[in-house]
Amino acid sequence: FQAGDPILIYFEASSVLSTLRQPVKMGASGLCVDGNPAGFLDSKSTSCTRVFANLSKSCVTDPALDAASYYRDFAVLKVPVGDTVEQSMKVIYEVEFSGIHGIQSVSVQFKVSNISGNSGSSLQQHFTLHFWVSVPILPWLLTTTLSHTLPRSGNPGYITGAPLLIANNGSVQQMSILQSEGGGSCSQFHRHTVQFGRNVRTGCKISLSQTLEDNNCSYVQQKLYKAFQGMNAAGDLAITGNAHAAQAEGWTTIVVQNCSVQAVNCTSCCMVPVTLEIEILWTLVGLLSNPQAQILGAQYFYQCHPLKFLSTSTVPLTTVVTFTDMTEWPEPPRGQPQMYWKLPFDIFF
Repeated sequence: FQAGDPILIYFEASSVLSTLRQPVKMGASGLCVDGNPAGFLDSKSTSCTRVFANLSKSCVTDPALDAASYYRDFAVLKVPVGDTVEQSMKVIYEVEFSGIHGIQSVSVQFKVSNISGNSGSSLQQHFTLHFWVSVPILPWLLTTTLSHTLPRSGNPGYITGAPLLIANNGSVQQMSILQSEGGGSCSQFHRHTVQFGRNVRTGCKISLSQTLEDNNCSYVQQKLYKAFQGMNAAGDLAITGNAHAAQAEGWTTIVVQNCSVQAVNCTSCCMVPVTLEIEILWTLVGLLSNPQAQILGAQYFYQCHPLKFLSTSTVPLTTVVTFTDMTEWPEPPRGQPQMYWKLPFDIFF
């Protein structure tokens, strides 16, 4: 396969060669179009909306709502064979590949929800295609449990725009922050990936499902902290873009500064985090002809605000990411040294 090539699938029962599809939205309405082929090495997430005239009937007849239709009765080809046949075929696909043997395995994950309604209804679906490289288990890695290998963010220095790599309990992930969805609410499933060298500011609103009372202030605080951190809380930050999880010297601990839990001049308030400022210090090292970007350190700084009980059901949250260049450049070269001719005063006499 070459990058961008359609991934071929084969239906053995009907002897049909087709392509793996990733539905995308079309037009201003954002309705799903199922004919979009998934491209090799093209990792991306898509969202689109499906409209049903009769949801109860569509639930048992429409392939788009049947999880089995996304994986059953077809196989994925390791390498391209023959011509691509454009046929209808359609949620998260994980594609494992190696540079020598092509595609090694394909897995699919589903997240389902209960929906109701019989007449005109709409449903938004999300599709993700993710590639990861399979690596051989070397002798010195036999004691390490290998997980999905993330793409490098540089070799060795970070590349501008590449995701920042974080680690927590030995698991390497990409640093992410809160992201809003329709209506300005904080998305439960999607987060914005922090990219090296690119400052960003996001904002969204989170709903408090329980009534604020004196005995659950701690619960609200922890809920908001977890919302900022996401499922993969950052513990260490990769110094370079090709840091290995088993090499401690390639990681730096993120300094986390939580805010005080005591509200000032308010006896019935709860101090909750409303802003997360992430400051990342970096520098260029190495040869002037080919400098490499490395992380010096990072800090999570939370700002809190007193939340008065029974006065609100939603809290606006803000995340700010700032990259600061700490590079110390050497003095510029002054050219080649010149010969110092020391001659007698009367040499031309």
